[in-house]
Amino acid sequence: MNARKRRRLYFALSLLVGGAATAALVVAGLQDNVLYFYSPSDVFAKHVAPGVNFRIGGMVEKHSVHKNDTEIHFTVTDGRKQVPVEFKGVLPALFREGQGVVAVGSLRESGTFEASQVLAKHDEKYMPPEVVDALKRSGRWKETGP
Repeated sequence: MNARKRRRLYFALSLLVGGAATAALVVAGLQDNVLYFYSPSDVFAKHVAPGVNFRIGGMVEKHSVHKNDTEIHFTVTDGRKQVPVEFKGVLPALFREGQGVVAVGSLRESGTFEASQVLAKHDEKYMPPEVVDALKRSGRWKETGP
């Protein structure tokens, strides 16, 4: 092999190695960000740091909704763990206890999730697939027939 072919081979190999390294860095960097939301069990398992924005999803625990003049407090659960949530604003019309919910915000030092946005299911039978998966993992999901 002459020097010109060897340089081409080294150049091709360096492009291949550089591309693989870049792809590995992208996959590692996006690994936690591609999730639609964390369940309460995931929040505890991954030790999410206070102040980091993320989505939390699960069921609104029965008898946990408390409203005052400016704030709404409720608890999100996946059947195993619970996370208290505080929200300042107007809740969606379909928000209620025992239903699926996804909230956007961050944890405080106290462990309370401070939500900036709350999303509720959109009709009688729909539940986000991610909430269903989290409930199945916790053993709380009950299949219902048509």
